[in-house]
Amino acid sequence: MTVGVRQMITTVQQHILQQQQQVQEASGRFSWLLSGITLATKMVEAKIRTAGLSDALGAFGATNVQGEQQQKLDVYANQALLHCLGLRDSVAALVSEEDEEPVTFDRSESGKYIIVFDPLDGSSNIDVNVNVGTIFSVLRRLPDGSLNASVLQPGREQVAAGYVVYGPSTVLVYTTGHGVHGFTLDPTIGAFVLTNENMRMPEQGSYYSVNEANAATWPDKYREYVGKLRSGALGRQYSSRYIGSLVADFHRTLLKGGVFLYPPTKDQPGGKLRLMYEANPLAFIAEQAGGMASSGTQRILDIQPEAVHQRTPFMVGSRQEMETLLLNGYTK
Repeated sequence: MTVGVRQMITTVQQHILQQQQQVQEASGRFSWLLSGITLATKMVEAKIRTAGLSDALGAFGATNVQGEQQQKLDVYANQALLHCLGLRDSVAALVSEEDEEPVTFDRSESGKYIIVFDPLDGSSNIDVNVNVGTIFSVLRRLPDGSLNASVLQPGREQVAAGYVVYGPSTVLVYTTGHGVHGFTLDPTIGAFVLTNENMRMPEQGSYYSVNEANAATWPDKYREYVGKLRSGALGRQYSSRYIGSLVADFHRTLLKGGVFLYPPTKDQPGGKLRLMYEANPLAFIAEQAGGMASSGTQRILDIQPEAVHQRTPFMVGSRQEMETLLLNGYTK
C-alpha cells in the first residue's frame, strides 16, 4: 500500500525546482545560484541580529562609489554576497552598489548569469534599529555579446529579481517572471519557508510614501499629484508612510497597495535611486504582482542602462494610483 506523505513545508529551493516545467531558468544550476543569495542573506541576517553586541554598527571609515559613507554592515553584506556568489560557477559577473566596477570571472563556458545587487539597502537606518534589506537582480549573459553589453541590459530582460527584508522577521520575496512569491526565514531550521504564494498588489491602496521634505524642489506636477492624493480625489483618504529604507517602503506597498514616489529634485534632476539594482528589480516584482513602475517619462523596465550606477526617478505602486499619475499628465 502506498502511503501519501503530506508536505509540511516548502523551502525556496524546493519552490524553484517545482516550477521547472514552466520556468525556463529554473534548472538545477539556477536553483544552486539562488542558494548562494539565500546563504549570503542568512549570514547578513545573523550579523544584523547581533550587531549591537559585536561592534558591527557605525561607520566603516570609507566612502563607496556613490560618495556615501559606508557602514560596517554595508561592507560585511557586500563581502558575504561576493563570497557566496563568486563560488558559483554559473556566475559571469557580480555588480554591487558598493563597487565601482563589476567583478568578473573567466568562465566563458559555465558563466551564464550576471547578478546585480544592493547588498544592504537603507543601511543608514541600522543604528536606529529600522528595517533594512538586500535587493538583487539576475540577468542572463548574452550568447554573442560582450560581458559589458550583458551587464547593461534593460530591466525587461531580467530572468529573476528579489529582495530580503530584515525586520521583526526576515522575509524573502522573488520572481522569475511567473508570479511573486514570499518566504519567511525559520531560524529553527535555517531555511526560507513559503508563506505567501502568488502575491498580488491591491488595485488601490490607502498609503502614499514619499519624502515630503523635498517637495519644494519637485517639479510642480508631482506636488499637484500628492495634493490630489491628500485631498481624497481618488475616492479615499490617504495616509502618509515613509520609512526611508526603499526595500521596507516597497514591501509595505506590495502588501497594502498605494504608491511609492522618489521624484526628480532640483539637486538631482536625474533621480537618486539606482536603476539597475534598486528600480529594475522592484519594478519587475511590482509588474508581476499587478502593479506598475515608471520613471515619470517611461516604463522603468524599458530604460536602456548606460552605466551600472545610473540613477533614475522612481514611481511604483498600485494600478489605480499609477494610472492616475501617468495617464492624467502629472509627469508630462
